[in-house]
Amino acid sequence: MTHRATALFARADISIDGVRPWDIAVHNPAFFARVQREGSLGLGESYMDGWWDCLALDQFFYRVFAASLDRAGSGLRGFLLRLESTLFNRQTPARSAQVARRHYDVGNDLFRSMLGPRMMYTTGLWENAQTLEAAQEAKLDFVCRQLALEPGMTVLDIGCGWGGFAKFAAERYGAHVSGLTLSRAQLELAAAECAGLPVEFHLEDYRSTAAHHRRSFDRIVSLGMFEHVGYRNYRAYFECAQRLLTPNGRMFLSSIAGNRSSHSTDPWIERYIFPNSHLPSIQQLGDAIEDRFTPLEWRNWAEDYDRTLMAWHANFAARWSDWQRQYGERFCRMWRYYLLASAAAFRARRLQVWQILLAPLSAGTL
Repeated sequence: MTHRATALFARADISIDGVRPWDIAVHNPAFFARVQREGSLGLGESYMDGWWDCLALDQFFYRVFAASLDRAGSGLRGFLLRLESTLFNRQTPARSAQVARRHYDVGNDLFRSMLGPRMMYTTGLWENAQTLEAAQEAKLDFVCRQLALEPGMTVLDIGCGWGGFAKFAAERYGAHVSGLTLSRAQLELAAAECAGLPVEFHLEDYRSTAAHHRRSFDRIVSLGMFEHVGYRNYRAYFECAQRLLTPNGRMFLSSIAGNRSSHSTDPWIERYIFPNSHLPSIQQLGDAIEDRFTPLEWRNWAEDYDRTLMAWHANFAARWSDWQRQYGERFCRMWRYYLLASAAAFRARRLQVWQILLAPLSAGTL
């Protein structure tokens, strides 16, 4: 078993018990059988359990992704997840709040420390930025300019997070923003941060909003929420957005994406980070917006997300001992694994992050 693993890792220039930053140190010999049996879930859980270590997880995973070792197999859990995702809608209104409880409600203090003062849980724009805060402000300003925001415009923020965009758009551009979230922790902090501004927040699913409003907003923005919609709901999502947007409106969508169409996500990510999540492909996005919206601009900021995740990890690592006392060692190892593996996926272009400006198609243009 060890010989087979050594040969497999060698394809990615990774050594077992080597001395380079991306080599791995195996502490439990059962590691090899566990990974072969369980795939990515076994790799992630064995790291959380302290069965192996690596000085530079991002460099390790960059080599894993570049050599496509992650496609060697995903184990029984991966197969069952793909089957369930194919047969059932895993992102129904009843299930959609699960990710809020298990991820976004984990602790506002942790997210504030990791994400920085703007509390933006999406990629920054690093072209002219040297700090995370500057990169996030550049991203927010880019979105507002793309939307051509003007004072008094009404904006719907689908998946508003901790209110970072709403606060920026209200303060800098005079917009009136309504934010939607399914996280109570996010809602409480966002309301406090935006007190006194023309901003309101609702603990509500986008489908409920669309059922009660029609052509109510000049602009719609969604930054890092589409990953929780689910491929079975993509068409309905854009139908809701079209129903809520004025005929001359604009929509800005920022979403992580995969390189090929799938129906499920990675089993480890599904269990520990983002339950019921799914990353769209270009084809799936195209099918969803057809006859509803036309893309005015479509950009890829994968390199920016790599750098953003590394900055988040640096912030998290700087307070490791605090989080260790509060959440425990296993959680801290899980969080580090999540941030650095994600950074590597963008670096290797296994993941993309689209910045898409959309215009609604009216009945006369179909």
